[in-house]
Amino acid sequence: MSTSGDRRELLIAAIAELLAGCRHVAVGAASPLPAAGALLARLRDPGLTVSLLGSAAHNTFTDGGKELFDCAAQGRIDAFFLSGAQIDGAGNVNLLGVGGRWPRLERRFQGCFGAPYLAYLIPRLILFREEHTPTTLVERVDFVSAPGTSPPRVHRSGGPAFLLTGRCLFRFERGRFRLLRLHPGESLDGVRAATGFAFAADWPIERTAEPDATTRALIRGPVARALADAYPRFADRLAG
Repeated sequence: MSTSGDRRELLIAAIAELLAGCRHVAVGAASPLPAAGALLARLRDPGLTVSLLGSAAHNTFTDGGKELFDCAAQGRIDAFFLSGAQIDGAGNVNLLGVGGRWPRLERRFQGCFGAPYLAYLIPRLILFREEHTPTTLVERVDFVSAPGTSPPRVHRSGGPAFLLTGRCLFRFERGRFRLLRLHPGESLDGVRAATGFAFAADWPIERTAEPDATTRALIRGPVARALADAYPRFADRLAG
């Protein structure tokens, strides 16, 4: 059984792999694992621009979220990460609240900010939720903050490409999720039991590769140091 530190490093390495070929990656606030993955990807490809909202050292934006939205509309952001209280089998994300149906939600959260807008524009939208349970990955979200699929005749360049969780990696294909990889120690039956929506799976199922010694050294060293200005406590844990 892997430790929490091992699993964090595995997820960071998996995120970096999903960003291969990107020119500009943006990461929103309160997203330390995606931020670490983006910084690892930049170490491997120095030509990659990484914009971390909330970071003074790794953010070229001078107008915060407004500039991020402008860049997305101009096609200058290749990848972005989105999470939520719920993610459903159609790729919809709920950031508003849970319990019942809108407007009668039992628990309310801060809201969507620019999630609906960015979901339509960014070509490599990576959904991320470390917790993988039937209450977080549901058949149908209680509220759609960011849509997974578009209505007929509505053009969009974005939409979910992947869903990465603490158990596995899904690819979004034709409006549904397909299991792409299982993380070490996970089984297909275990993932099905922990997932509230049905999904397809090919056989044999690939395994997420454990990060090698070089990758672990990068995560614990330069990635942790680069992350310290935005996420000092998380960076300390990464550094060990």
